[in-house]
Amino acid sequence: MKFFIDTANLDEIKEANDLGVLDGVTTNPSLCMKVGVSDFEGHIAKICNMIEGDVSAEVISTEYDEIVEEGRKLAAIADNVVVKVPLIKDGIKAIKTFSEEGIKTNCTLCFSASQALIAAKAGATYISPFIGRLDDISTDGMQLIADIRLIFDNYAIETEILAASIRHPMHFLESARMGADVATMPLNVIEQLLKHPLTDSGLERFLADWDKLQESLKD
Repeated sequence: MKFFIDTANLDEIKEANDLGVLDGVTTNPSLCMKVGVSDFEGHIAKICNMIEGDVSAEVISTEYDEIVEEGRKLAAIADNVVVKVPLIKDGIKAIKTFSEEGIKTNCTLCFSASQALIAAKAGATYISPFIGRLDDISTDGMQLIADIRLIFDNYAIETEILAASIRHPMHFLESARMGADVATMPLNVIEQLLKHPLTDSGLERFLADWDKLQESLKD
């Protein structure tokens, strides 16, 4: 399973990358707004220089011609740019064009298995079902991951399932159990994956016993 970080914060990307487990980055206009990005293309270039994996950069256009123009411009920034396209009619058309041109895509804002199948048929590299947002409206986001996995396996579809809108470690764990290819998470969720109270208490005990051993050797 690939680990992506969902952020536009360069410090957070560096911290996750330093762990040695980071495979990519996903960004969107909201995340860029949070860190005050003024030069979007320049910011994407900085991220692409920081990591070797795929970097999803989202278009803001909603019309086919404009999506294609914007996507081509983003793809030219670096070889590891993935053009992030919303799951709308013109977005699907653009994904088909990008696929024919060899430009990798991440189809975002997916909330149903039928949407995922359409995006895959158009040639999307990644499909991003939003787990947390479905949970927010009392719908089982994890069932969506399971449904997409089943359908993709049925037809040997190569589009990768990128579990998005992950809010906590259980979202991540269930996505892994159900066979999502990628999980994109904020830094705080990645850090939570490392935590367990028994690890903390066990380490505390080991260190305490080591200190006692050192004291006994002095006698």
